[in-house]
Amino acid sequence: MKKILLLLANGFEAVEASVFTDVLGWNKWEGDGTTEVVTVGLHKQLQCTWNFLVTPEKLLHEIELEDFDALAIPGGFEEAGFYEDAFSDEFQQVISHFNEHQKPIATICVASLALGHCGILQNKQATTYNHPTSKRLEQLRSYKVDIVNERIVQTDYIITSSNPGTAFDVAFGLLEMLTTSENTLRVKDLMGFN
Repeated sequence: MKKILLLLANGFEAVEASVFTDVLGWNKWEGDGTTEVVTVGLHKQLQCTWNFLVTPEKLLHEIELEDFDALAIPGGFEEAGFYEDAFSDEFQQVISHFNEHQKPIATICVASLALGHCGILQNKQATTYNHPTSKRLEQLRSYKVDIVNERIVQTDYIITSSNPGTAFDVAFGLLEMLTTSENTLRVKDLMGFN
């Protein structure tokens, strides 16, 4: 069984988290059966960007990072406090751990800024929220990241993406990294994406 740590910051966008639980959950029940997602946060209750509350299955101090095979991080909004958790020492230590062990790390939208803040994207290709009115690409560039203005950028075992519209593709990309192309196509077909 491949265990995926779904790391949730206060102020995360629920839709960006739900794609991981859905795609990897569909794989658990209808695909090859090898993926299990565990939702983890710093707080017993998290407030999503759009004001509803979520209870993570585990608090970060209750888990062993060595038990997990991949890391997934949804983005969120500064106005909802997302960066307070995403840039915290606790989040940064998790990101560093997965990077040091070269385990898959999948981020959606501005979650890549947490990787940039950690330093693991320095001199690597990546992207983040790229709407022309946004400052986020320049913010990511300030971490000495080689910006690629594409929908999704995968560099080795790290996936970054440009907006919430990429969410399902990122989740399927992570599934493919953890299983096979054939299995991923099967799950996509079962979910109506083919």
